[in-house]
Amino acid sequence: MAKNFIKPLDPEFAEIPPQILHDRRYMPYFKDCIGAIDGTHIQARVSVDEQISYIGRKGLPTQNVMAACDFHMCFTFVAAGWEGSAHDPRIFNDATRRPKMNFLHPPNGKYYLVDSGYPTIRGFLRPYRETKYHLSEFRLTKGPKEKEIFNKMHSSI
Repeated sequence: MAKNFIKPLDPEFAEIPPQILHDRRYMPYFKDCIGAIDGTHIQARVSVDEQISYIGRKGLPTQNVMAACDFHMCFTFVAAGWEGSAHDPRIFNDATRRPKMNFLHPPNGKYYLVDSGYPTIRGFLRPYRETKYHLSEFRLTKGPKEKEIFNKMHSSI
């Protein structure tokens, strides 16, 4: 079912998303961005025998779900079912390396935005490490530096 319904409207990623095209904060800097990828934990009910591997950061059984969405806020890929103890890079590597997962890789020159928990590889743009990233951190900043400005834009888009 996912292969038929959870996919990009434009699988060639030929058009610049209007949210970028018509916003001078992002254009032309993010014109080749096709969406964002992130993970989330969803509470799960699993058998007592399996609960230990599903215990997440908050002490409850969860599934770690990785999803990609476009600028229309539509899911274009979802990898669900991973135990809560699974780390984001493990799920990402499985999803992007196994053809059976049907992950649509970005064409040359295009990329997804990812957070700092994901690997640095072609087609996936993450923020600068050890630099302010979350929007709340910028309220206290006077004269942000170049990397901080990039991270702020990355975070806000």
